[in-house]
Amino acid sequence: MAVVGALGQVGSTLLGVLEERSFPVAELRPLTSPRSAGGEVRFAGEVLRAEEAKPESFRGIEIAFFAAGDLVSRTLAPEAVRRGAVVVDKSNAFRMDPSVPLVVPEVNGEALAGHRGIVASPNCSTIQLVVALEPLHREAGLREVTVATYQSVSGTGAEALAELQAQLAGSGATRVYPHPIAGNVLPHCDAFLPDGSTREERKLVDETRKILGLPDLPVAAFAARVPVRVGHAEAVWAGFERPIPPERARAVLARAPGLRVLDRPESCEYPTPLLAEGGDLVLVGRIRPDPVRPNGLALWVAADNLRKGAATNAVQIAEALAAGGLL
Repeated sequence: MAVVGALGQVGSTLLGVLEERSFPVAELRPLTSPRSAGGEVRFAGEVLRAEEAKPESFRGIEIAFFAAGDLVSRTLAPEAVRRGAVVVDKSNAFRMDPSVPLVVPEVNGEALAGHRGIVASPNCSTIQLVVALEPLHREAGLREVTVATYQSVSGTGAEALAELQAQLAGSGATRVYPHPIAGNVLPHCDAFLPDGSTREERKLVDETRKILGLPDLPVAAFAARVPVRVGHAEAVWAGFERPIPPERARAVLARAPGLRVLDRPESCEYPTPLLAEGGDLVLVGRIRPDPVRPNGLALWVAADNLRKGAATNAVQIAEALAAGGLL
């Protein structure tokens, strides 16, 4: 097994998840950029030195996790496949490629059967959204979705976390974000596109349609960055073809894999990023009728963006590939 980006936030989280889930790793090859080569990682009681990721690094590799950005994935993932590896890619490089499955195992694990060497793992905010929507879609037929995200600074990276911490202490400059993030909310996740939306919002639209197999699904998205360390939250409004009362929605979601319903607002029981942090479940609550949409529901969703939103989903893909004899 190889992990490209093993020294980064997602890569190091992925190594921890592999250990927690007792994934059978005979040999681990941590790979990184030339600048970070020689750095150390700990795995299964051993200290391993990360090597520079090169095409020849993938000789003998069966599974290669990529957590190092679009350019690295576009350059090296095909090289890994040529050498016999199956690639599980966390970047945006291949997500919308029609020949590459975009997979959340609880939602569309059957798509893995058609892979050609590369499997894409979706964006963190998309993952928690589709895990919550898919059981409701099966029950009542999803017709439209509006989502507003409240995304933690860990989604931007380690430097953003350090910037938040420094600003909270009163001594931090503004470098990663265009404005201070401490005590603030920025309606700005990723780069702006010509239509005024951001790349993060476009990902939510395009990836949700692909994963759910609904290419014409109306999806409206607004993404904001909030001064939270770990864990994304989402306000979701969904319209359905058939009526689905809140009590029925709670029952459907309570039975669905990868979900936990926390919905007793009278006792202040509802999902929060702090409750989601460190776990692999998508938390859902505040389920109530949407007064605007026919057969509509409003709900609140939270998940750990570094785990289920990135590392854990990638490991679950690898587990499903192994279990299905697809390596």
